[in-house]
Amino acid sequence: MHRRHVRPIVCPPKCVVKDTYTTREVPVIHPVITINRQHIVNVPRHIYQPITRNEVVDPGYPRNCCGPRRY
Repeated sequence: MHRRHVRPIVCPPKCVVKDTYTTREVPVIHPVITINRQHIVNVPRHIYQPITRNEVVDPGYPRNCCGPRRY
C-alpha cells in the first residue's frame, strides 16, 4: 500500500491577544475656592425726638368783671 502525500489545509490564523496593564499616576487637580462672606443685617435703632409745643387756652372774653355768675 502506497501512501500518497496529502496536501494540508491551512486555515487563516486566529489572533490571540494577551493584554497586560501597568498603572501610571496622572495628577488630577481639584481647585477649592473659599469665599468669606459678611452679611449686613439691618437692625432698627429707635430714636425718640421730643417736641415741645406751647398752647394758649383762651376761655373767651369774660361777661362780667367778677368771673362766672354765682346763684
